Amino acid sequence: MALFAGTLPATAAELIHDADHYILKAQHGEQWAKDDAAVNARLEEFKKKNGGKSPNILYILIDDMGYGDMGIPELNGLRGYETPNVNKFSDESMRLNRMYTEPSCTPTRCAFMTGRQPHRYNMGDTAVDIAGFGLPAKEKTLPEVLSEAGYNTTHIGKWHMGDIKESWPHNQGFDYAAFPIHQQGQLTVFNDDAAKEGVAVSIGPGQYNDRFTKDKWFRPNPAAMVVGCEATKGGTVREVHMKPGERWTEKKYEEMNQRYQDQTLEHLRKLAKQDKPFFLQYWPLIPLSNPRATTDNYTTPNGGTYVEKMKKLDGWIGDILEEVDKLKLAENTIVVIMGDNGHFTKYSPGSGYTAMIFKGGKADTTEGGVRVDAFVRWPGMIEKDSIVNDIVHVADLYTTLSVLAGAKDKLPTDRLIDGVDQSALLLEGETKGRRDTVFIYSGPKMEAVVKEHIKLKVPGPGENPIGAKFYDLQRDTREEYPVSTEIGAWGGAEMVRVIQRHMVMKKKYPDTDADRGLPYDGIENLRPETKAAVQAFLIKNKILLEQKK
Repeated sequence: MALFAGTLPATAAELIHDADHYILKAQHGEQWAKDDAAVNARLEEFKKKNGGKSPNILYILIDDMGYGDMGIPELNGLRGYETPNVNKFSDESMRLNRMYTEPSCTPTRCAFMTGRQPHRYNMGDTAVDIAGFGLPAKEKTLPEVLSEAGYNTTHIGKWHMGDIKESWPHNQGFDYAAFPIHQQGQLTVFNDDAAKEGVAVSIGPGQYNDRFTKDKWFRPNPAAMVVGCEATKGGTVREVHMKPGERWTEKKYEEMNQRYQDQTLEHLRKLAKQDKPFFLQYWPLIPLSNPRATTDNYTTPNGGTYVEKMKKLDGWIGDILEEVDKLKLAENTIVVIMGDNGHFTKYSPGSGYTAMIFKGGKADTTEGGVRVDAFVRWPGMIEKDSIVNDIVHVADLYTTLSVLAGAKDKLPTDRLIDGVDQSALLLEGETKGRRDTVFIYSGPKMEAVVKEHIKLKVPGPGENPIGAKFYDLQRDTREEYPVSTEIGAWGGAEMVRVIQRHMVMKKKYPDTDADRGLPYDGIENLRPETKAAVQAFLIKNKILLEQKK
């Protein structure tokens, strides 16, 4: 580790970051110290005005919402729909114009919750069925950090970080949680209405002729899975609103979405009455929706199911923000609204979406997969109607929100934390960011590196990085025109050093595995069909393990 001599944390109590953080710190450490002092002074002043309490945090993470989907009325017009509530919120907020996430749902949510990119604990893939793994119990999540600092914590909506009990929100720091076990693939695509409309492969009885079907376990059936749960910290889990033998439909999915919206408003009111600050996390399931079963009338020139749900979601967010105002919480509440990854272009054009600005979408490591809308509002503390072009990664919110909540001393110092403190960027403005590099992984594999405005598509084994594909993201947002000749000679060597430093730190702090266990263990009212689905999974898994021997 002589490569980093004099730059790594001096004491065990300091956060451990990736290598390039220390490259920047060696150059900007004195200014960072001054910025930290300014941030601390502003936070102390806020707490005095707020009765000694830290700010509330309301975090809304929207599924499959890429850059430009909300917050820009001109792009609304191009798409043929309107999102007036989020557009207004954007005017009241700071737009994080270079917010990077992970390429899909599970890894982004893990990165936010832990401050660590998910390749570090093998949660980089998105499971779409019963899987038997999840977010490790040993990871210290943001709600656990905030709970130790005196916060009340609530999670409502999508979770999608595992189907084993260790991974569920009430076991990862939340006082209360209402959540579906799985993601919307099962809930909006693999259901009876979707099969009838030809959106998905036929899955249900009577929906296709099963004359040649031999493998009865091949087709995922959400009606046999656990679809929605409620639980409190330290308690047991109950599945709700699903009876034995009941089929899953688009109407059930709609009811679930409405229930989560209602519960968010309900818990916002409850939390507002408490003496402690709160962390309320709302992760809506919409706009992802494919069947037309519950859409009686299309109200936009776009005419897509996603767009109809986007309008509904915008209305719901407007209701939440209005409730924040009614409860007189706006001045002492940090509100973050953002997407988790690019939109699902694989459902285009039927969804009504197109990748207009960046190339690709969900599951891609191009900018369209990992660049999203992100807005942060804190009246009087964060400059409204501002735009910052510093690079931010979703993992940074873990560290940054902890700092703003006065909980920095609760963050773990025994592991590498990818999320850097961006509180100076939020409170002091553009150019105060502390990141200029993003490593973009797909599962366990690094596929791209962004440094400043230069992006490298990581070459394969044996390929010379001098000839690798580089993109200038300020000139070529769609990554269509490599500039390898122009910058490859020096850029190749420098990018190799960036990657080498990253790999040295990975070796010093090795990647681990996700937690593994029995799916749905700990749910007290499993239905008979769910038990049968788990048994089928166990048999298939046993055969797989035997084949690996």
